[in-house]
Amino acid sequence: MELTTIKLPTYAKLAQIIIGIIGLFYILYIGQDIIIPLVFAIILGILLNPIVNYLNRKGMNRIISISIALLSLIIVSAAIGYFMASQLANFGETFPQFKEKFLVLQKDGVQWISETFNISQTKIHAWISDTKKGIDGSSLIGKTLGALTGLLVLIILPVYTFLILYYKPRIMEFIARLFKKDDKGVVEEVLMETKGLIQSYLVGLSIEAVLVAVMNSVALLIIGVQYAILLGVIGALLNLIPYIGGVIAITLPMIVAFATGSAIDALWVFIAYLLVQFLDNNVLVPKIVASKVKLNALISIIIVLIGNALWGVAGMFLSIPIAAILKVVFDRIEPLKPFGFLLGDEDDPKQKFNLKGMNRSKSSS
Repeated sequence: MELTTIKLPTYAKLAQIIIGIIGLFYILYIGQDIIIPLVFAIILGILLNPIVNYLNRKGMNRIISISIALLSLIIVSAAIGYFMASQLANFGETFPQFKEKFLVLQKDGVQWISETFNISQTKIHAWISDTKKGIDGSSLIGKTLGALTGLLVLIILPVYTFLILYYKPRIMEFIARLFKKDDKGVVEEVLMETKGLIQSYLVGLSIEAVLVAVMNSVALLIIGVQYAILLGVIGALLNLIPYIGGVIAITLPMIVAFATGSAIDALWVFIAYLLVQFLDNNVLVPKIVASKVKLNALISIIIVLIGNALWGVAGMFLSIPIAAILKVVFDRIEPLKPFGFLLGDEDDPKQKFNLKGMNRSKSSS
């Protein structure tokens, strides 16, 4: 029986692609309680893999090596979590002072707006009341805590990470077997190279976050802002979210400095954070974070917004590492290289689109 090949028109192929993308995003959305911890576990597994390999080379059993690496991560995370929780508790005790200061600032601000723009204070207060009704603070906090609780499932996340590290050789072999035997050597080479680049990127990202946290904290301590270390660490974590996170990271300590000090303190915080951002973008990122997985600004912002729409706060943090991993994979698979080029920010003269040359070739033919 002779098989016939059916050629679909372009619009039919495009419709299939769109339906496939919609189906993928729908699955990612409804399965977030399962997928988010799994993605976190994969990233943690990639980060811990060099430690596990080092302990294995020293002759240690694989299970023991994974357990030591995972236990070390849990201890460090617990110490950071305890510090953050204690700092947040102290921050909560002084919240009434912040509230009182903000009420004074609000009163002065309303009076200034009323006198400057000739708007009655009654209308301004009515607008502020409507805005407060639209933003239900308790609901927002509840949703955020619920998302974080669902995200950091403290029991299943270490289990996922342990099993991913333990079955890593089997997973790698499974990926290699998906391709033909003739291509197995090339596939293994691509997998090893991709794994190394992803590890270097994620490790570099972690080192960058630590250095940014130190610089933020030192700057705030010099200025004399309360809770400098807490704000510095939060700023470093927010810095992992490109562009959007940086704005929030600057705004939060400026508000605290303004509420507990003066406008001059807030200005110094703004200058200090701009300096930290300059050092981060021009020194730390090029030197520490792998330049081969640098993402351009447009794609970064779009991906962060998509991550937020799909998975909320967790999606904003996970979107950039996932996009970086995809870029590394795309750059090493010939048919997907255009997508890797689209995600990237590097200049590659070989991949530039020469519209004038194309037009000349068409006219000559």
